[in-house]
Amino acid sequence: MQPQNTEQLLTQHFRRPKAIAVTADLSHDSDYFRFGSEAICYEYSADIRAIRETDKVHVASHLHRNGSTVQLPLDPVQSVDNLRFERYVAKATRGHKKLLTKTAFRNMYYLVRPYMPVAIRKQFQKAYLRGWDKIPFPAWPVDRTVENILEQLLVCEMRTRNVKKVPFVWFWPEGAPSCAIVTHDVETSSGVEFCPHLMDLNDSFGIKASFQIVPEERYPVPPSFLENIRKRGFEVNVHDLNHDGHLFSDRAEFLRRAERINGYARQFGAVGFRSAVLYRNLDWYDGLDFSYDMSVPNVAHLDPQRGGCCTILPFFAGKILELPVTTTQDYSLFHILHDYSIRLWKQQISLIQEKHGLISFVIHPDYLIAERARRVYAELLHYLSELRSQGATWIALPSEVAAWWRLRSELNLVNVGGSWRIEGRGSERARIAYAVLANDALTYEIDRASA
Repeated sequence: MQPQNTEQLLTQHFRRPKAIAVTADLSHDSDYFRFGSEAICYEYSADIRAIRETDKVHVASHLHRNGSTVQLPLDPVQSVDNLRFERYVAKATRGHKKLLTKTAFRNMYYLVRPYMPVAIRKQFQKAYLRGWDKIPFPAWPVDRTVENILEQLLVCEMRTRNVKKVPFVWFWPEGAPSCAIVTHDVETSSGVEFCPHLMDLNDSFGIKASFQIVPEERYPVPPSFLENIRKRGFEVNVHDLNHDGHLFSDRAEFLRRAERINGYARQFGAVGFRSAVLYRNLDWYDGLDFSYDMSVPNVAHLDPQRGGCCTILPFFAGKILELPVTTTQDYSLFHILHDYSIRLWKQQISLIQEKHGLISFVIHPDYLIAERARRVYAELLHYLSELRSQGATWIALPSEVAAWWRLRSELNLVNVGGSWRIEGRGSERARIAYAVLANDALTYEIDRASA
């Protein structure tokens, strides 16, 4: 399902009618540069070389128009893939001794982790993450570069066609302005014991969630435990294999583990996956048999594996749909930032809502046993339920979001007798929207009559 050119990239994102071609004029050099007022790209450029991500070079001044074709000094498809698949990280850190030091540090940490008290582990983590707030890219606390690139491409297309309004299939069902999911990674036997209480807390606000279960070594997983989660309307997913931090250390070992992980997916009746500690390598995901994954952070400044996919919307990584983690994990908030409030979460929610994205949370039962942390989570649930009451977000299970996004990717917008109509399975849940260009700014309008 990966788009092969810019026209397909825009169609896949917006589900809009086919339009003009946008081509690229490329060299073989790759670097960072700025596209539009916000979007920072990492791609081949014929005219721009050796530019740091902090340089304010605007690709708009390098656009060329040739009839119905827009020529860019970059490949937008490659730029978006480099961000979503975090390939810019390898370029940015190539040859850095600091990265090698951190890798050795991380390997040593996982070697001795089982024997370290929690307090000592926290000190190791703080030392590893030192300087996170000085990282210039991706943007903290939410990076929306991919959305900015796609919007700028659509603006280029609209200007070339001399149109002010373009119809497309809205991002979320029934015209919801945004989407939110809550996920729970169960890491210890104490977390397992707390799960029923956590489900009670979630139910008190009418918010269902998914539970990611470690299938080996961490704790027993009796069928009755999984069945109780499902009977209560929650969701079961697979969380790594044994949570030892080495799933992606070696390709051959990954494939051996993936075979066992896929077996547990069938045994658990699970369609979703998340790796331990958000370690990931999307180029290896062909070994996993899941409908969706939730292992890629939007911005990974506070995660052991740095980077970030720079998008707040789901995207396909081969056959698997990625639901990115778009907010700070509870552990990082409480134990790295020492923040027992929802201020940061509310800031991230606001930034995601501005681009109508996916608001996703990773909340661990293990860390909510303490009453102080549990009060913060209850405050978050209350805030989310208020947003839902106001019609500001659609709160769903991850499997529901993945099913919708796959369905939307097959919908088509067609013109019948001068009117636009959405065709395809599930079209009754979709809404027609318009991208409107006014004073060089792009805004969205939902056609409520399309309900």
